[in-house]
Amino acid sequence: MSTFIEYMAEPTAQRALLACGLFGFANGFTSAFVVLRKSALRVGTLSHGLLPGIALAVLIFGLTAWSALAGAVFAAMIIGLGSVFLSQTSRIDQDSALCILYTTGFAGGYIILTKLNVRQKLDEWLFGSIMGMRDTDLWIAFGISVVAVLTLIALQRPLLIYLFEANVAASLGVPVRFLNYVTFGIVILVLVSSLQAVGCILSVGLLITPASTIYLFTNDARTLFVGGGIIGMIGSIIAFFLCFPLGWHISSTIILVLGTFFILAYIFSPKYGLFAKRIKPAAG
Repeated sequence: MSTFIEYMAEPTAQRALLACGLFGFANGFTSAFVVLRKSALRVGTLSHGLLPGIALAVLIFGLTAWSALAGAVFAAMIIGLGSVFLSQTSRIDQDSALCILYTTGFAGGYIILTKLNVRQKLDEWLFGSIMGMRDTDLWIAFGISVVAVLTLIALQRPLLIYLFEANVAASLGVPVRFLNYVTFGIVILVLVSSLQAVGCILSVGLLITPASTIYLFTNDARTLFVGGGIIGMIGSIIAFFLCFPLGWHISSTIILVLGTFFILAYIFSPKYGLFAKRIKPAAG
């Protein structure tokens, strides 16, 4: 491909651009829940916990897009929802339960991977291969993203009450336990839907950074959802266009661009930026 126009004429590039916008918005929108819930560490642990599911699926069914996706969903549900169940039915808190399930699963997955000769293909699931997405992959991701975003919109009012005042939410009749399962399940689905695009190693950055950036500008919880989605989408699309002239890996560039947005917000935000914190005492 000698020119950018020829590059964009390729179906693979067109799918990659659509995927960047789709994944960026869905993950950015969902990241508001992660930030408000203060569960970034849990999501980070969960994203790495996808690996044992992929390894087990590859061992049983061979390495295909469907087997890896199914394995990731299985691992995420077992580890993620399992940690919620253990924390609610025992004295163990959710962070401890998540750590136990994640490390146990990861250890088993690593043992399986050492016996399999699929390193080259496996790298795509670890670090993403957005240029390798097919139409089917894009439609599956689109369906998951639409369901996730619409569900969060529909549950936004009880969800915000639950996030800020769980006891008040319970007294108002909000099904707190059900809401906990549903929202955590949504996070898992969004995380898995982005697996092929950005990989299980980098996916946590896409699911945390956008709303964290907006969080430095506003106290409005509803703005975090929309703003996070917009930041995620814009950052992902910018990364796509940067990759052609620079020859960079798209998935890594997406996280790099979003990380740059966050650093700039941290420094220059007029409300909560680094400079704003230093100017206020001087003004007083």
